[in-house]
Amino acid sequence: MRLCICICTVLLSWCSVSPAESKTPPVIAHWKLAGDAQDSGTHALHGKNQGVKFELAKPGPQQPVGVFGGKQESIVVPHAPELKLGTSDFSISLWVHTAELLDDDLGDLLSKFDPVTRTGFHLTLRTNAGATNSLANTRQLQFGIDRQTEPKWTDVGRPGASVFGFALAVHEGTLYVGTCEAQPDQAGHVYRYAGGSKWIDCKIPNQANSVSSLAVWNGKLYAGTAKYRLKGSALAESENPILGGQILRLDGEGKWIPCGQLPEAEGIGGMTVYKGRLYASSLYKPAGFYRYEGDTKWTSLAPPDGKRTVSLGVFNGYLWATSYDNGNIYRFDGETWKDMGLTGESTQNYSFADYQGHLYVGTWPSGKVYRLNSQDKWEDMGRLGMELEVMGMVTHNGKLYAGTLPLADVFRLDGDREWTRLKQLDPTDTKYRRVWTVAQFAGQAYWTALPTGHIFAMETGKCVTYDHELPAGWRHIAAVKSGGTLKLLVDGKRVAESTTFDPAALDLTNEQPLRIGAGSGANFNGRLSNIRLFGQSLTDAEVAVLAAEK
Repeated sequence: MRLCICICTVLLSWCSVSPAESKTPPVIAHWKLAGDAQDSGTHALHGKNQGVKFELAKPGPQQPVGVFGGKQESIVVPHAPELKLGTSDFSISLWVHTAELLDDDLGDLLSKFDPVTRTGFHLTLRTNAGATNSLANTRQLQFGIDRQTEPKWTDVGRPGASVFGFALAVHEGTLYVGTCEAQPDQAGHVYRYAGGSKWIDCKIPNQANSVSSLAVWNGKLYAGTAKYRLKGSALAESENPILGGQILRLDGEGKWIPCGQLPEAEGIGGMTVYKGRLYASSLYKPAGFYRYEGDTKWTSLAPPDGKRTVSLGVFNGYLWATSYDNGNIYRFDGETWKDMGLTGESTQNYSFADYQGHLYVGTWPSGKVYRLNSQDKWEDMGRLGMELEVMGMVTHNGKLYAGTLPLADVFRLDGDREWTRLKQLDPTDTKYRRVWTVAQFAGQAYWTALPTGHIFAMETGKCVTYDHELPAGWRHIAAVKSGGTLKLLVDGKRVAESTTFDPAALDLTNEQPLRIGAGSGANFNGRLSNIRLFGQSLTDAEVAVLAAEK
């Protein structure tokens, strides 16, 4: 009798254990990165190390970590039957460390994606610098899946009296746009997106016709102003005579703090953040390149060869700049410039993007995209239809997309120099129509169009984004596919969830290897530890247990 009571007590105690106290579900694979790329799980899905270094460090006391340098370092796990995810639920759990001061896009954490069939998944951190004039995304966490879907487009309206959205940036869960508004009694505005086709005026105290650049620095949104010469887009010039060149900081709803006027600048060309410093450039002559010193002070730095630096990208340890004065690309290390050569026969360059570990640039007047190879040479990646100019570019949910002039088309890179025309965003009967810039927000890519001023959202497959800047240091990240939703959790808390989808329509089966630290975007720059792949969806409570591990 006493033995029966004891057994029942033990059984009742075991049955009453909460989900948060339960044992972690079994894994498909577990890469501890404890000195090697071996899988400690039962399926022996061992990785092939490609330059990753291993050391002992936090998140816990002397935990093993893999150090990824953002260039060619990665771990490649060959395809195996256990990695055939199909339409099933699955989850990813890992620890990631990123530096506070960045000189690179953060890059892909984990991916298994076939770029030919556009099938698979990726988990990545993106900082989209040089998206034409702006730093469009900063430390954005993304989890996406696809199965050869074609884009779905949504017209999300025209902010104010916009001729076009000059600048886009995502900050603290909100998409912002800086506009060009050309009538004599109008000025450029900053609007925030409120869903549907609604845009809310952020009441920036600007009198020039444009807000030409946006960037996030030290947790704040910065905006640069310009007097844009609409003749460059084959439109009637604005009768608003007010010059720009001022930079302001958003410090709350409708509260803007002046941060200085750039010397001799009538318009801000681009802004970006490099090694923890905010930089800006001049849109028009005289050429100007500036570093922010705080308050309203800017240091004027020598531009390369006296040329204008307009689009400002950050890649593999350097700040990169395009010029409107020639077709050369320039590289800056914080002190000196290096001429990285001419992109074909171009005379101007408009944008940067990171794709499959390489830096890409869009050009005028050839309508081509060029890629920087391992020998620091520019490779011709083909012309986009019969277009003349390539403007905003972005790697979104596994593929590279670009917008153009004069037809305002969006193209997708589908092979070696093969670009697929997807959609014309502005059908206005005029000489030049442009797809000016792009940013990623709420799992979609948002594009601005000239001259209608409308903005379009593009969805491919299904993607979920955490639209806040992921804090530096060690963070636990979990990505969960559960039925018809995708979820992201940071430090054990759910931070984002996708809209619903039909899981049967997105079979992720492919025979590509699983890659750690590499994928469709930039190669990862940071540290990873304790990577697990589960063949089921984890509950929030189960993720919280993993996030609490030391």
